[in-house]
Amino acid sequence: MPFTQADVLSAAQRSLAAAEAHDREGWVGLFTADGRVEDPVGSAPHRGHVAIGHFYDTFIGPRTIAHHPDNDIVVGTIVVRDLELEIEMASSVTMRVPVYIRYDLRGKDELRIAALSAYWELPAMMGQFVRGGLGAVPAGISLGRNMFGNLGLSGTLGFVSGFRGLGVGGKALFARFLDDACGGDEVGMRRLVSDTPVTVGDTEAVTSSELVKHLSGGSWSKLIGSGRSVAARVDRDGRSTVLVGEIGGTGRDRARITRIRLFGDLA
Repeated sequence: MPFTQADVLSAAQRSLAAAEAHDREGWVGLFTADGRVEDPVGSAPHRGHVAIGHFYDTFIGPRTIAHHPDNDIVVGTIVVRDLELEIEMASSVTMRVPVYIRYDLRGKDELRIAALSAYWELPAMMGQFVRGGLGAVPAGISLGRNMFGNLGLSGTLGFVSGFRGLGVGGKALFARFLDDACGGDEVGMRRLVSDTPVTVGDTEAVTSSELVKHLSGGSWSKLIGSGRSVAARVDRDGRSTVLVGEIGGTGRDRARITRIRLFGDLA
């Protein structure tokens, strides 16, 4: 059956609502049987209801979580939520985490989440946690126990792999691309993304001229590196677009932008 944008958005919004309500069964039940959670992007994904339940028991169930949405963008059956999470780890330790969450939804009679991908910076969050001082120690011990108890050694190592990321070079590269695109410098932008596939969502191709036309005169903010991805928001004429780039190149191989996805209305 066809789904409206309101249907798609509602299906995605139920996720954080269930998490805040500590509705474990409801939250896990929002996912397809083969659903995937990659949180943060760059860490090992959790696949299927059992693994997603373990993720809930480790990171959601023991916490008090509130979310402060800024914008929700719907492209087909994909929703990107631009927001900040407020996570109470202990009575004296509350962290505020800027995040973009992508929801891929599918279904015939009812939409469910096939994939949840959360773009946020694990090192920055851990920095906040450490600055909590002695008050953070019991919460840290509890988190460690939950991780080993629910995820095992391999799952814990999979989460820790989220520390591996772009470094400053990848984020700086994407920032230069954003500067050129928002500044209307198509020549400069082409130097960075001349052979890079650019799409609205996953499939609708966008030319470099269309990209500059859409972003020129805008201002970018909230640059987040997560795994080998980087995401940012561009505000222009009262509308927001979220861009997600993939960065290739390691070691001596110079960093390059290998893919860009836009989420927003290019009309």
